[in-house]
Amino acid sequence: MSKQINVALIGNPNTGKTSVFNNLTGLNQQVGNYPGITVEKKEAIIKLSRNLKAHILDLPGTYSLNATSIDENVVIELLLNKKDKDYPDVVVVVSDIENLKRNLLLFTQIKDLGLPTILAINMADRMDRKGIQLDIDLLEERLHTKVNLISARKNKGFDELKQSIIDYQKISLEPCLEASVIDKAYFESLQKAYPNQDLYKLWLVITQDVNFGKTNRNRIPATSEFKPKSDSEIKRLQQKETIKRYQFINATLKETLTKDLALATGLRAKIDRLLIHKVWGYVIFLAILFLIFQTIYDWSTYPMDFIDESFLYLSEFVKQYFPPGMLSDLISEGIIPGVGGIVIFVPQIAFLFLFISILEETGYMSRVVFLMDRIMRKFGMSGKSVVPLVSGTACAIPAVMAARNIESWKERLVTILVVPFTTCSARLPVYLIIISLVIPDERWLGLFNYQGITLMLLYLLGFGTAVAFGWLASKLLEVDFKTYFVVEMPDYKLPIFKNVVYTVIEKTKSFVFGAGKIILAISIILWVLASYGPTEEFRNAEEVVKSSVDLSTMTEDELEAKISSYKLKHSFIGYAGRAIEPAFTPLGYDWKIGIAILTSFAAREVFVGTLATIYSVGSDDEQTIKSRMAGEVNPILGGPLFTFASGVSLLLFYAFAMQCMSTLAIVRKETGTWKWPLIQLFGMSGFAYVVALISFQILK
Repeated sequence: MSKQINVALIGNPNTGKTSVFNNLTGLNQQVGNYPGITVEKKEAIIKLSRNLKAHILDLPGTYSLNATSIDENVVIELLLNKKDKDYPDVVVVVSDIENLKRNLLLFTQIKDLGLPTILAINMADRMDRKGIQLDIDLLEERLHTKVNLISARKNKGFDELKQSIIDYQKISLEPCLEASVIDKAYFESLQKAYPNQDLYKLWLVITQDVNFGKTNRNRIPATSEFKPKSDSEIKRLQQKETIKRYQFINATLKETLTKDLALATGLRAKIDRLLIHKVWGYVIFLAILFLIFQTIYDWSTYPMDFIDESFLYLSEFVKQYFPPGMLSDLISEGIIPGVGGIVIFVPQIAFLFLFISILEETGYMSRVVFLMDRIMRKFGMSGKSVVPLVSGTACAIPAVMAARNIESWKERLVTILVVPFTTCSARLPVYLIIISLVIPDERWLGLFNYQGITLMLLYLLGFGTAVAFGWLASKLLEVDFKTYFVVEMPDYKLPIFKNVVYTVIEKTKSFVFGAGKIILAISIILWVLASYGPTEEFRNAEEVVKSSVDLSTMTEDELEAKISSYKLKHSFIGYAGRAIEPAFTPLGYDWKIGIAILTSFAAREVFVGTLATIYSVGSDDEQTIKSRMAGEVNPILGGPLFTFASGVSLLLFYAFAMQCMSTLAIVRKETGTWKWPLIQLFGMSGFAYVVALISFQILK
């Protein structure tokens, strides 16, 4: 029977830790959350040798073991808790060759915990170009560890790294330096009070309480031998410890690392001067956005048409070859159209994640964050709000959690309140289907697609609204911004193809399966509500319709469509829809759109799946969801239901409304009260309703 060990990957942000994890594990990964907290947890089990498996855990990035955020706290809590099932048998500290000095601070702290610790120096392929030379043997001697040079980009050095993990028991547990020298009397008294405990772990527990502000303060109580110090004294000792560690690191690198400055180029500085320029930086960023959204529309047309036709064919296949009955109708009219209404957008969503991943991999996203900080400051918001707002383009939930890095409660609250305005990936299916119906598929100057331009403007509108409401909220809450925003500018590098592929697959899969489960459940419920009715009108629909029309002037298909429409109108969902229709009629919507808006509170993307299911019930015509929506007639005004006026109204409604139950739940968890999520729900939805109403009344 093979043995299994726990391997923790730890490192500073931007050291390529995720790339190392991907190279070690491939697609054999699981992504979830740590128990009790919404911090992402990535793990995988790999086979190192015939008799040894490794459970690889990719821990959140941290600069040191002095945690100030929940993400960093995850690392400390795991390293301090031997009873945790994920407690590592060996730690791999991932560093990068150009920031080795800073990375070694974290390494020396982990080494002092008495854990077998391997130093994996990533980006080794850049050493020659940067004129860097490293004496590995001497570095291993000074650090009392095994050092592996690796390149995640070129997939080099990983066999040697795996061998180091296999031989982890041979690694010396001797610390790099004795941290107790910063105050010998204090540490001696601490050791006397708790003689059976690891001294450095005791010190970390003490500093953890001070840094992180935990409720269970003073987990190391006073004894006759030990007297706790004040928070300010602890902070001073931490500073002395950091200085002591850097003195050791500087001396070590002076012996082991040399850099030929003549070979180092100033290209990065020249590019930075352009990309973060106060004028040209924004022009370039807008141009990149413009190009991305144009490409999304141009590249995704053919795969989307193929998916649309495939689901239509699948639905018709079920109708034709499955035994007639309720189950066949449920599958062909409920499940297939509902799920197909989301899957059709996979190409565009995948392309969006592709471009975002490339921008992150190249190091450009850090420049974007720096650019946005300038705007935030002018509107009275914290510079640290930039990260949540930018990450909100993927999903509002992790964006709300990202606000934890903002120390001030009021600054954090402002960010949490406005993050849902940024356009997340869940809005994308709604935008895409409406834009395709009401914005002409034509080009400006023969080059730029109007639909792509509209999508980009919606993204900019979401970010602009978030900033504007952030300014308003900061005034109402009387926020006095005092925090400073620091962002690391990583080196520019070519994207690692494997990382980009992993990101696109994982993000797209998460979107499809996350939305798919909700849509599947709602599609079944909607189909039942649309296929049955409470009154005689529904049960006798065929006789009622035949008696009210001239059968000699109607084809069989027209008659069937008339009967289906009558039955839908008198079904359970028809009565519910018509009950709420007066609230949506001023916006240019019918009862079917009203139902879709209500169901999409579970998740915005459900809007499309809901309409796909409603329009498919009882329908035998071979039409795609898009063509069915295009053929809908406005019951009040006549003519097409989806016009430029109603389409713009819908786009603006979804741009501003809080149509996300999960976001409300996470805001409740982060703020500790229902007050703020309810303010978001009614405030944003009310604002969305008014804007949609005004836009429709003006444009109609």
